[in-house]
Amino acid sequence: MNRATAARVAALACATLMLGGAVPAAAAPPRPPAPGDVQQALEALAKTDGVVGAIGEVYVDGRRVGRGSAGSRLLDGKGGRIPSDARYRVGSQTKAMTATVLLQLVDEGRIGLEDKLGDVLPEVVEKDLVERAGEITVRQLIRHTSGIPEWFRLDLIDIFDTTTYYRPLDLVKISRGQPRTQEPGEKFSYSSTNYTLLGLIIEKLTGRTLAAEFTRRLFAPLGMNRTYLPSEPPEGIKGPHGHGYAPGPDGRPRDMDRLNASYGHGAGGVISTAHDMSAFRSAFVRGRLLPPALQRVITDPPEGAPQPPAPPCGGALAQPSNGGAPGFTAATFTSPDGRRQFAVSTTLNLEQSLTVLRAITRTAEAVLCPKSPAAGPPSA
Repeated sequence: MNRATAARVAALACATLMLGGAVPAAAAPPRPPAPGDVQQALEALAKTDGVVGAIGEVYVDGRRVGRGSAGSRLLDGKGGRIPSDARYRVGSQTKAMTATVLLQLVDEGRIGLEDKLGDVLPEVVEKDLVERAGEITVRQLIRHTSGIPEWFRLDLIDIFDTTTYYRPLDLVKISRGQPRTQEPGEKFSYSSTNYTLLGLIIEKLTGRTLAAEFTRRLFAPLGMNRTYLPSEPPEGIKGPHGHGYAPGPDGRPRDMDRLNASYGHGAGGVISTAHDMSAFRSAFVRGRLLPPALQRVITDPPEGAPQPPAPPCGGALAQPSNGGAPGFTAATFTSPDGRRQFAVSTTLNLEQSLTVLRAITRTAEAVLCPKSPAAGPPSA
């Protein structure tokens, strides 16, 4: 993926992540509309250029009411279809989980939003890993306004290296050699380094690994029984699942199934299912994970963030949470009241692209609001 395209996709993913606010559920809510034909919508999505396979499931009040699978598990139509309940990488949707856990620690009084990175993680100062760490706040890390450079760039890491283990601080060190993007707190500037650091802060405060804290605070309480955070290569996706591909140095597609697990951590490493992602988004949007003031730290638009597209279905859906990396794009759509979700995963044979993100949005419109004027049939 060229750097300009990567930056646009990442910024769009982050902007939508920060805008999925919670709306209290009304008393005796009306029955949600029946979903559109999920299988038909996914078959149209699978015809989008570069999509190898697509799966999705619809949930209403925690109960699955529709599902589908299109395309194939492997390249060139091989491997059969992907089970709709298969695990998949959720990418930057992990960041909402990291931010939620960190803000729970704020709520418990164990850290403050205005605490300085250099005080919370003094090792980044001692080892000169983050410039101006004494000025950067926890709030700025969460909201991508710290100005810390990005480490997840294809000119800085080897996405085809599936065996080398990188500690989170090793990834932070990669970013140190890049120029700062702005003054601390000045404006929005997307960087996975922020969330690598937040993951380290969680581990330091709790004395547990980020994977263990995710399980304790989110996965177990919400019944996300098939979700986990791998941390070391070559651990990958458990069970039958779709494989994504990216062009190698010779231009030929390379299987990205064993994407280096140590690249994930708090920025993008979670592996989940449609059921589990629906459970997380429902709980988040309904305000069951954070008090309103802290939830707004995530959902309020960051200063200077790119303007997100209009909400799907003319506002009948909240902005989706999405994420991706070479070989896949995944998204979770929800209604503003948190009652309906559509979780979708696509495996790819091309660089991440806005075209795929837009096709996924059209698919969600066809599924969750099929009678909406905004919801035309999905197309490539």
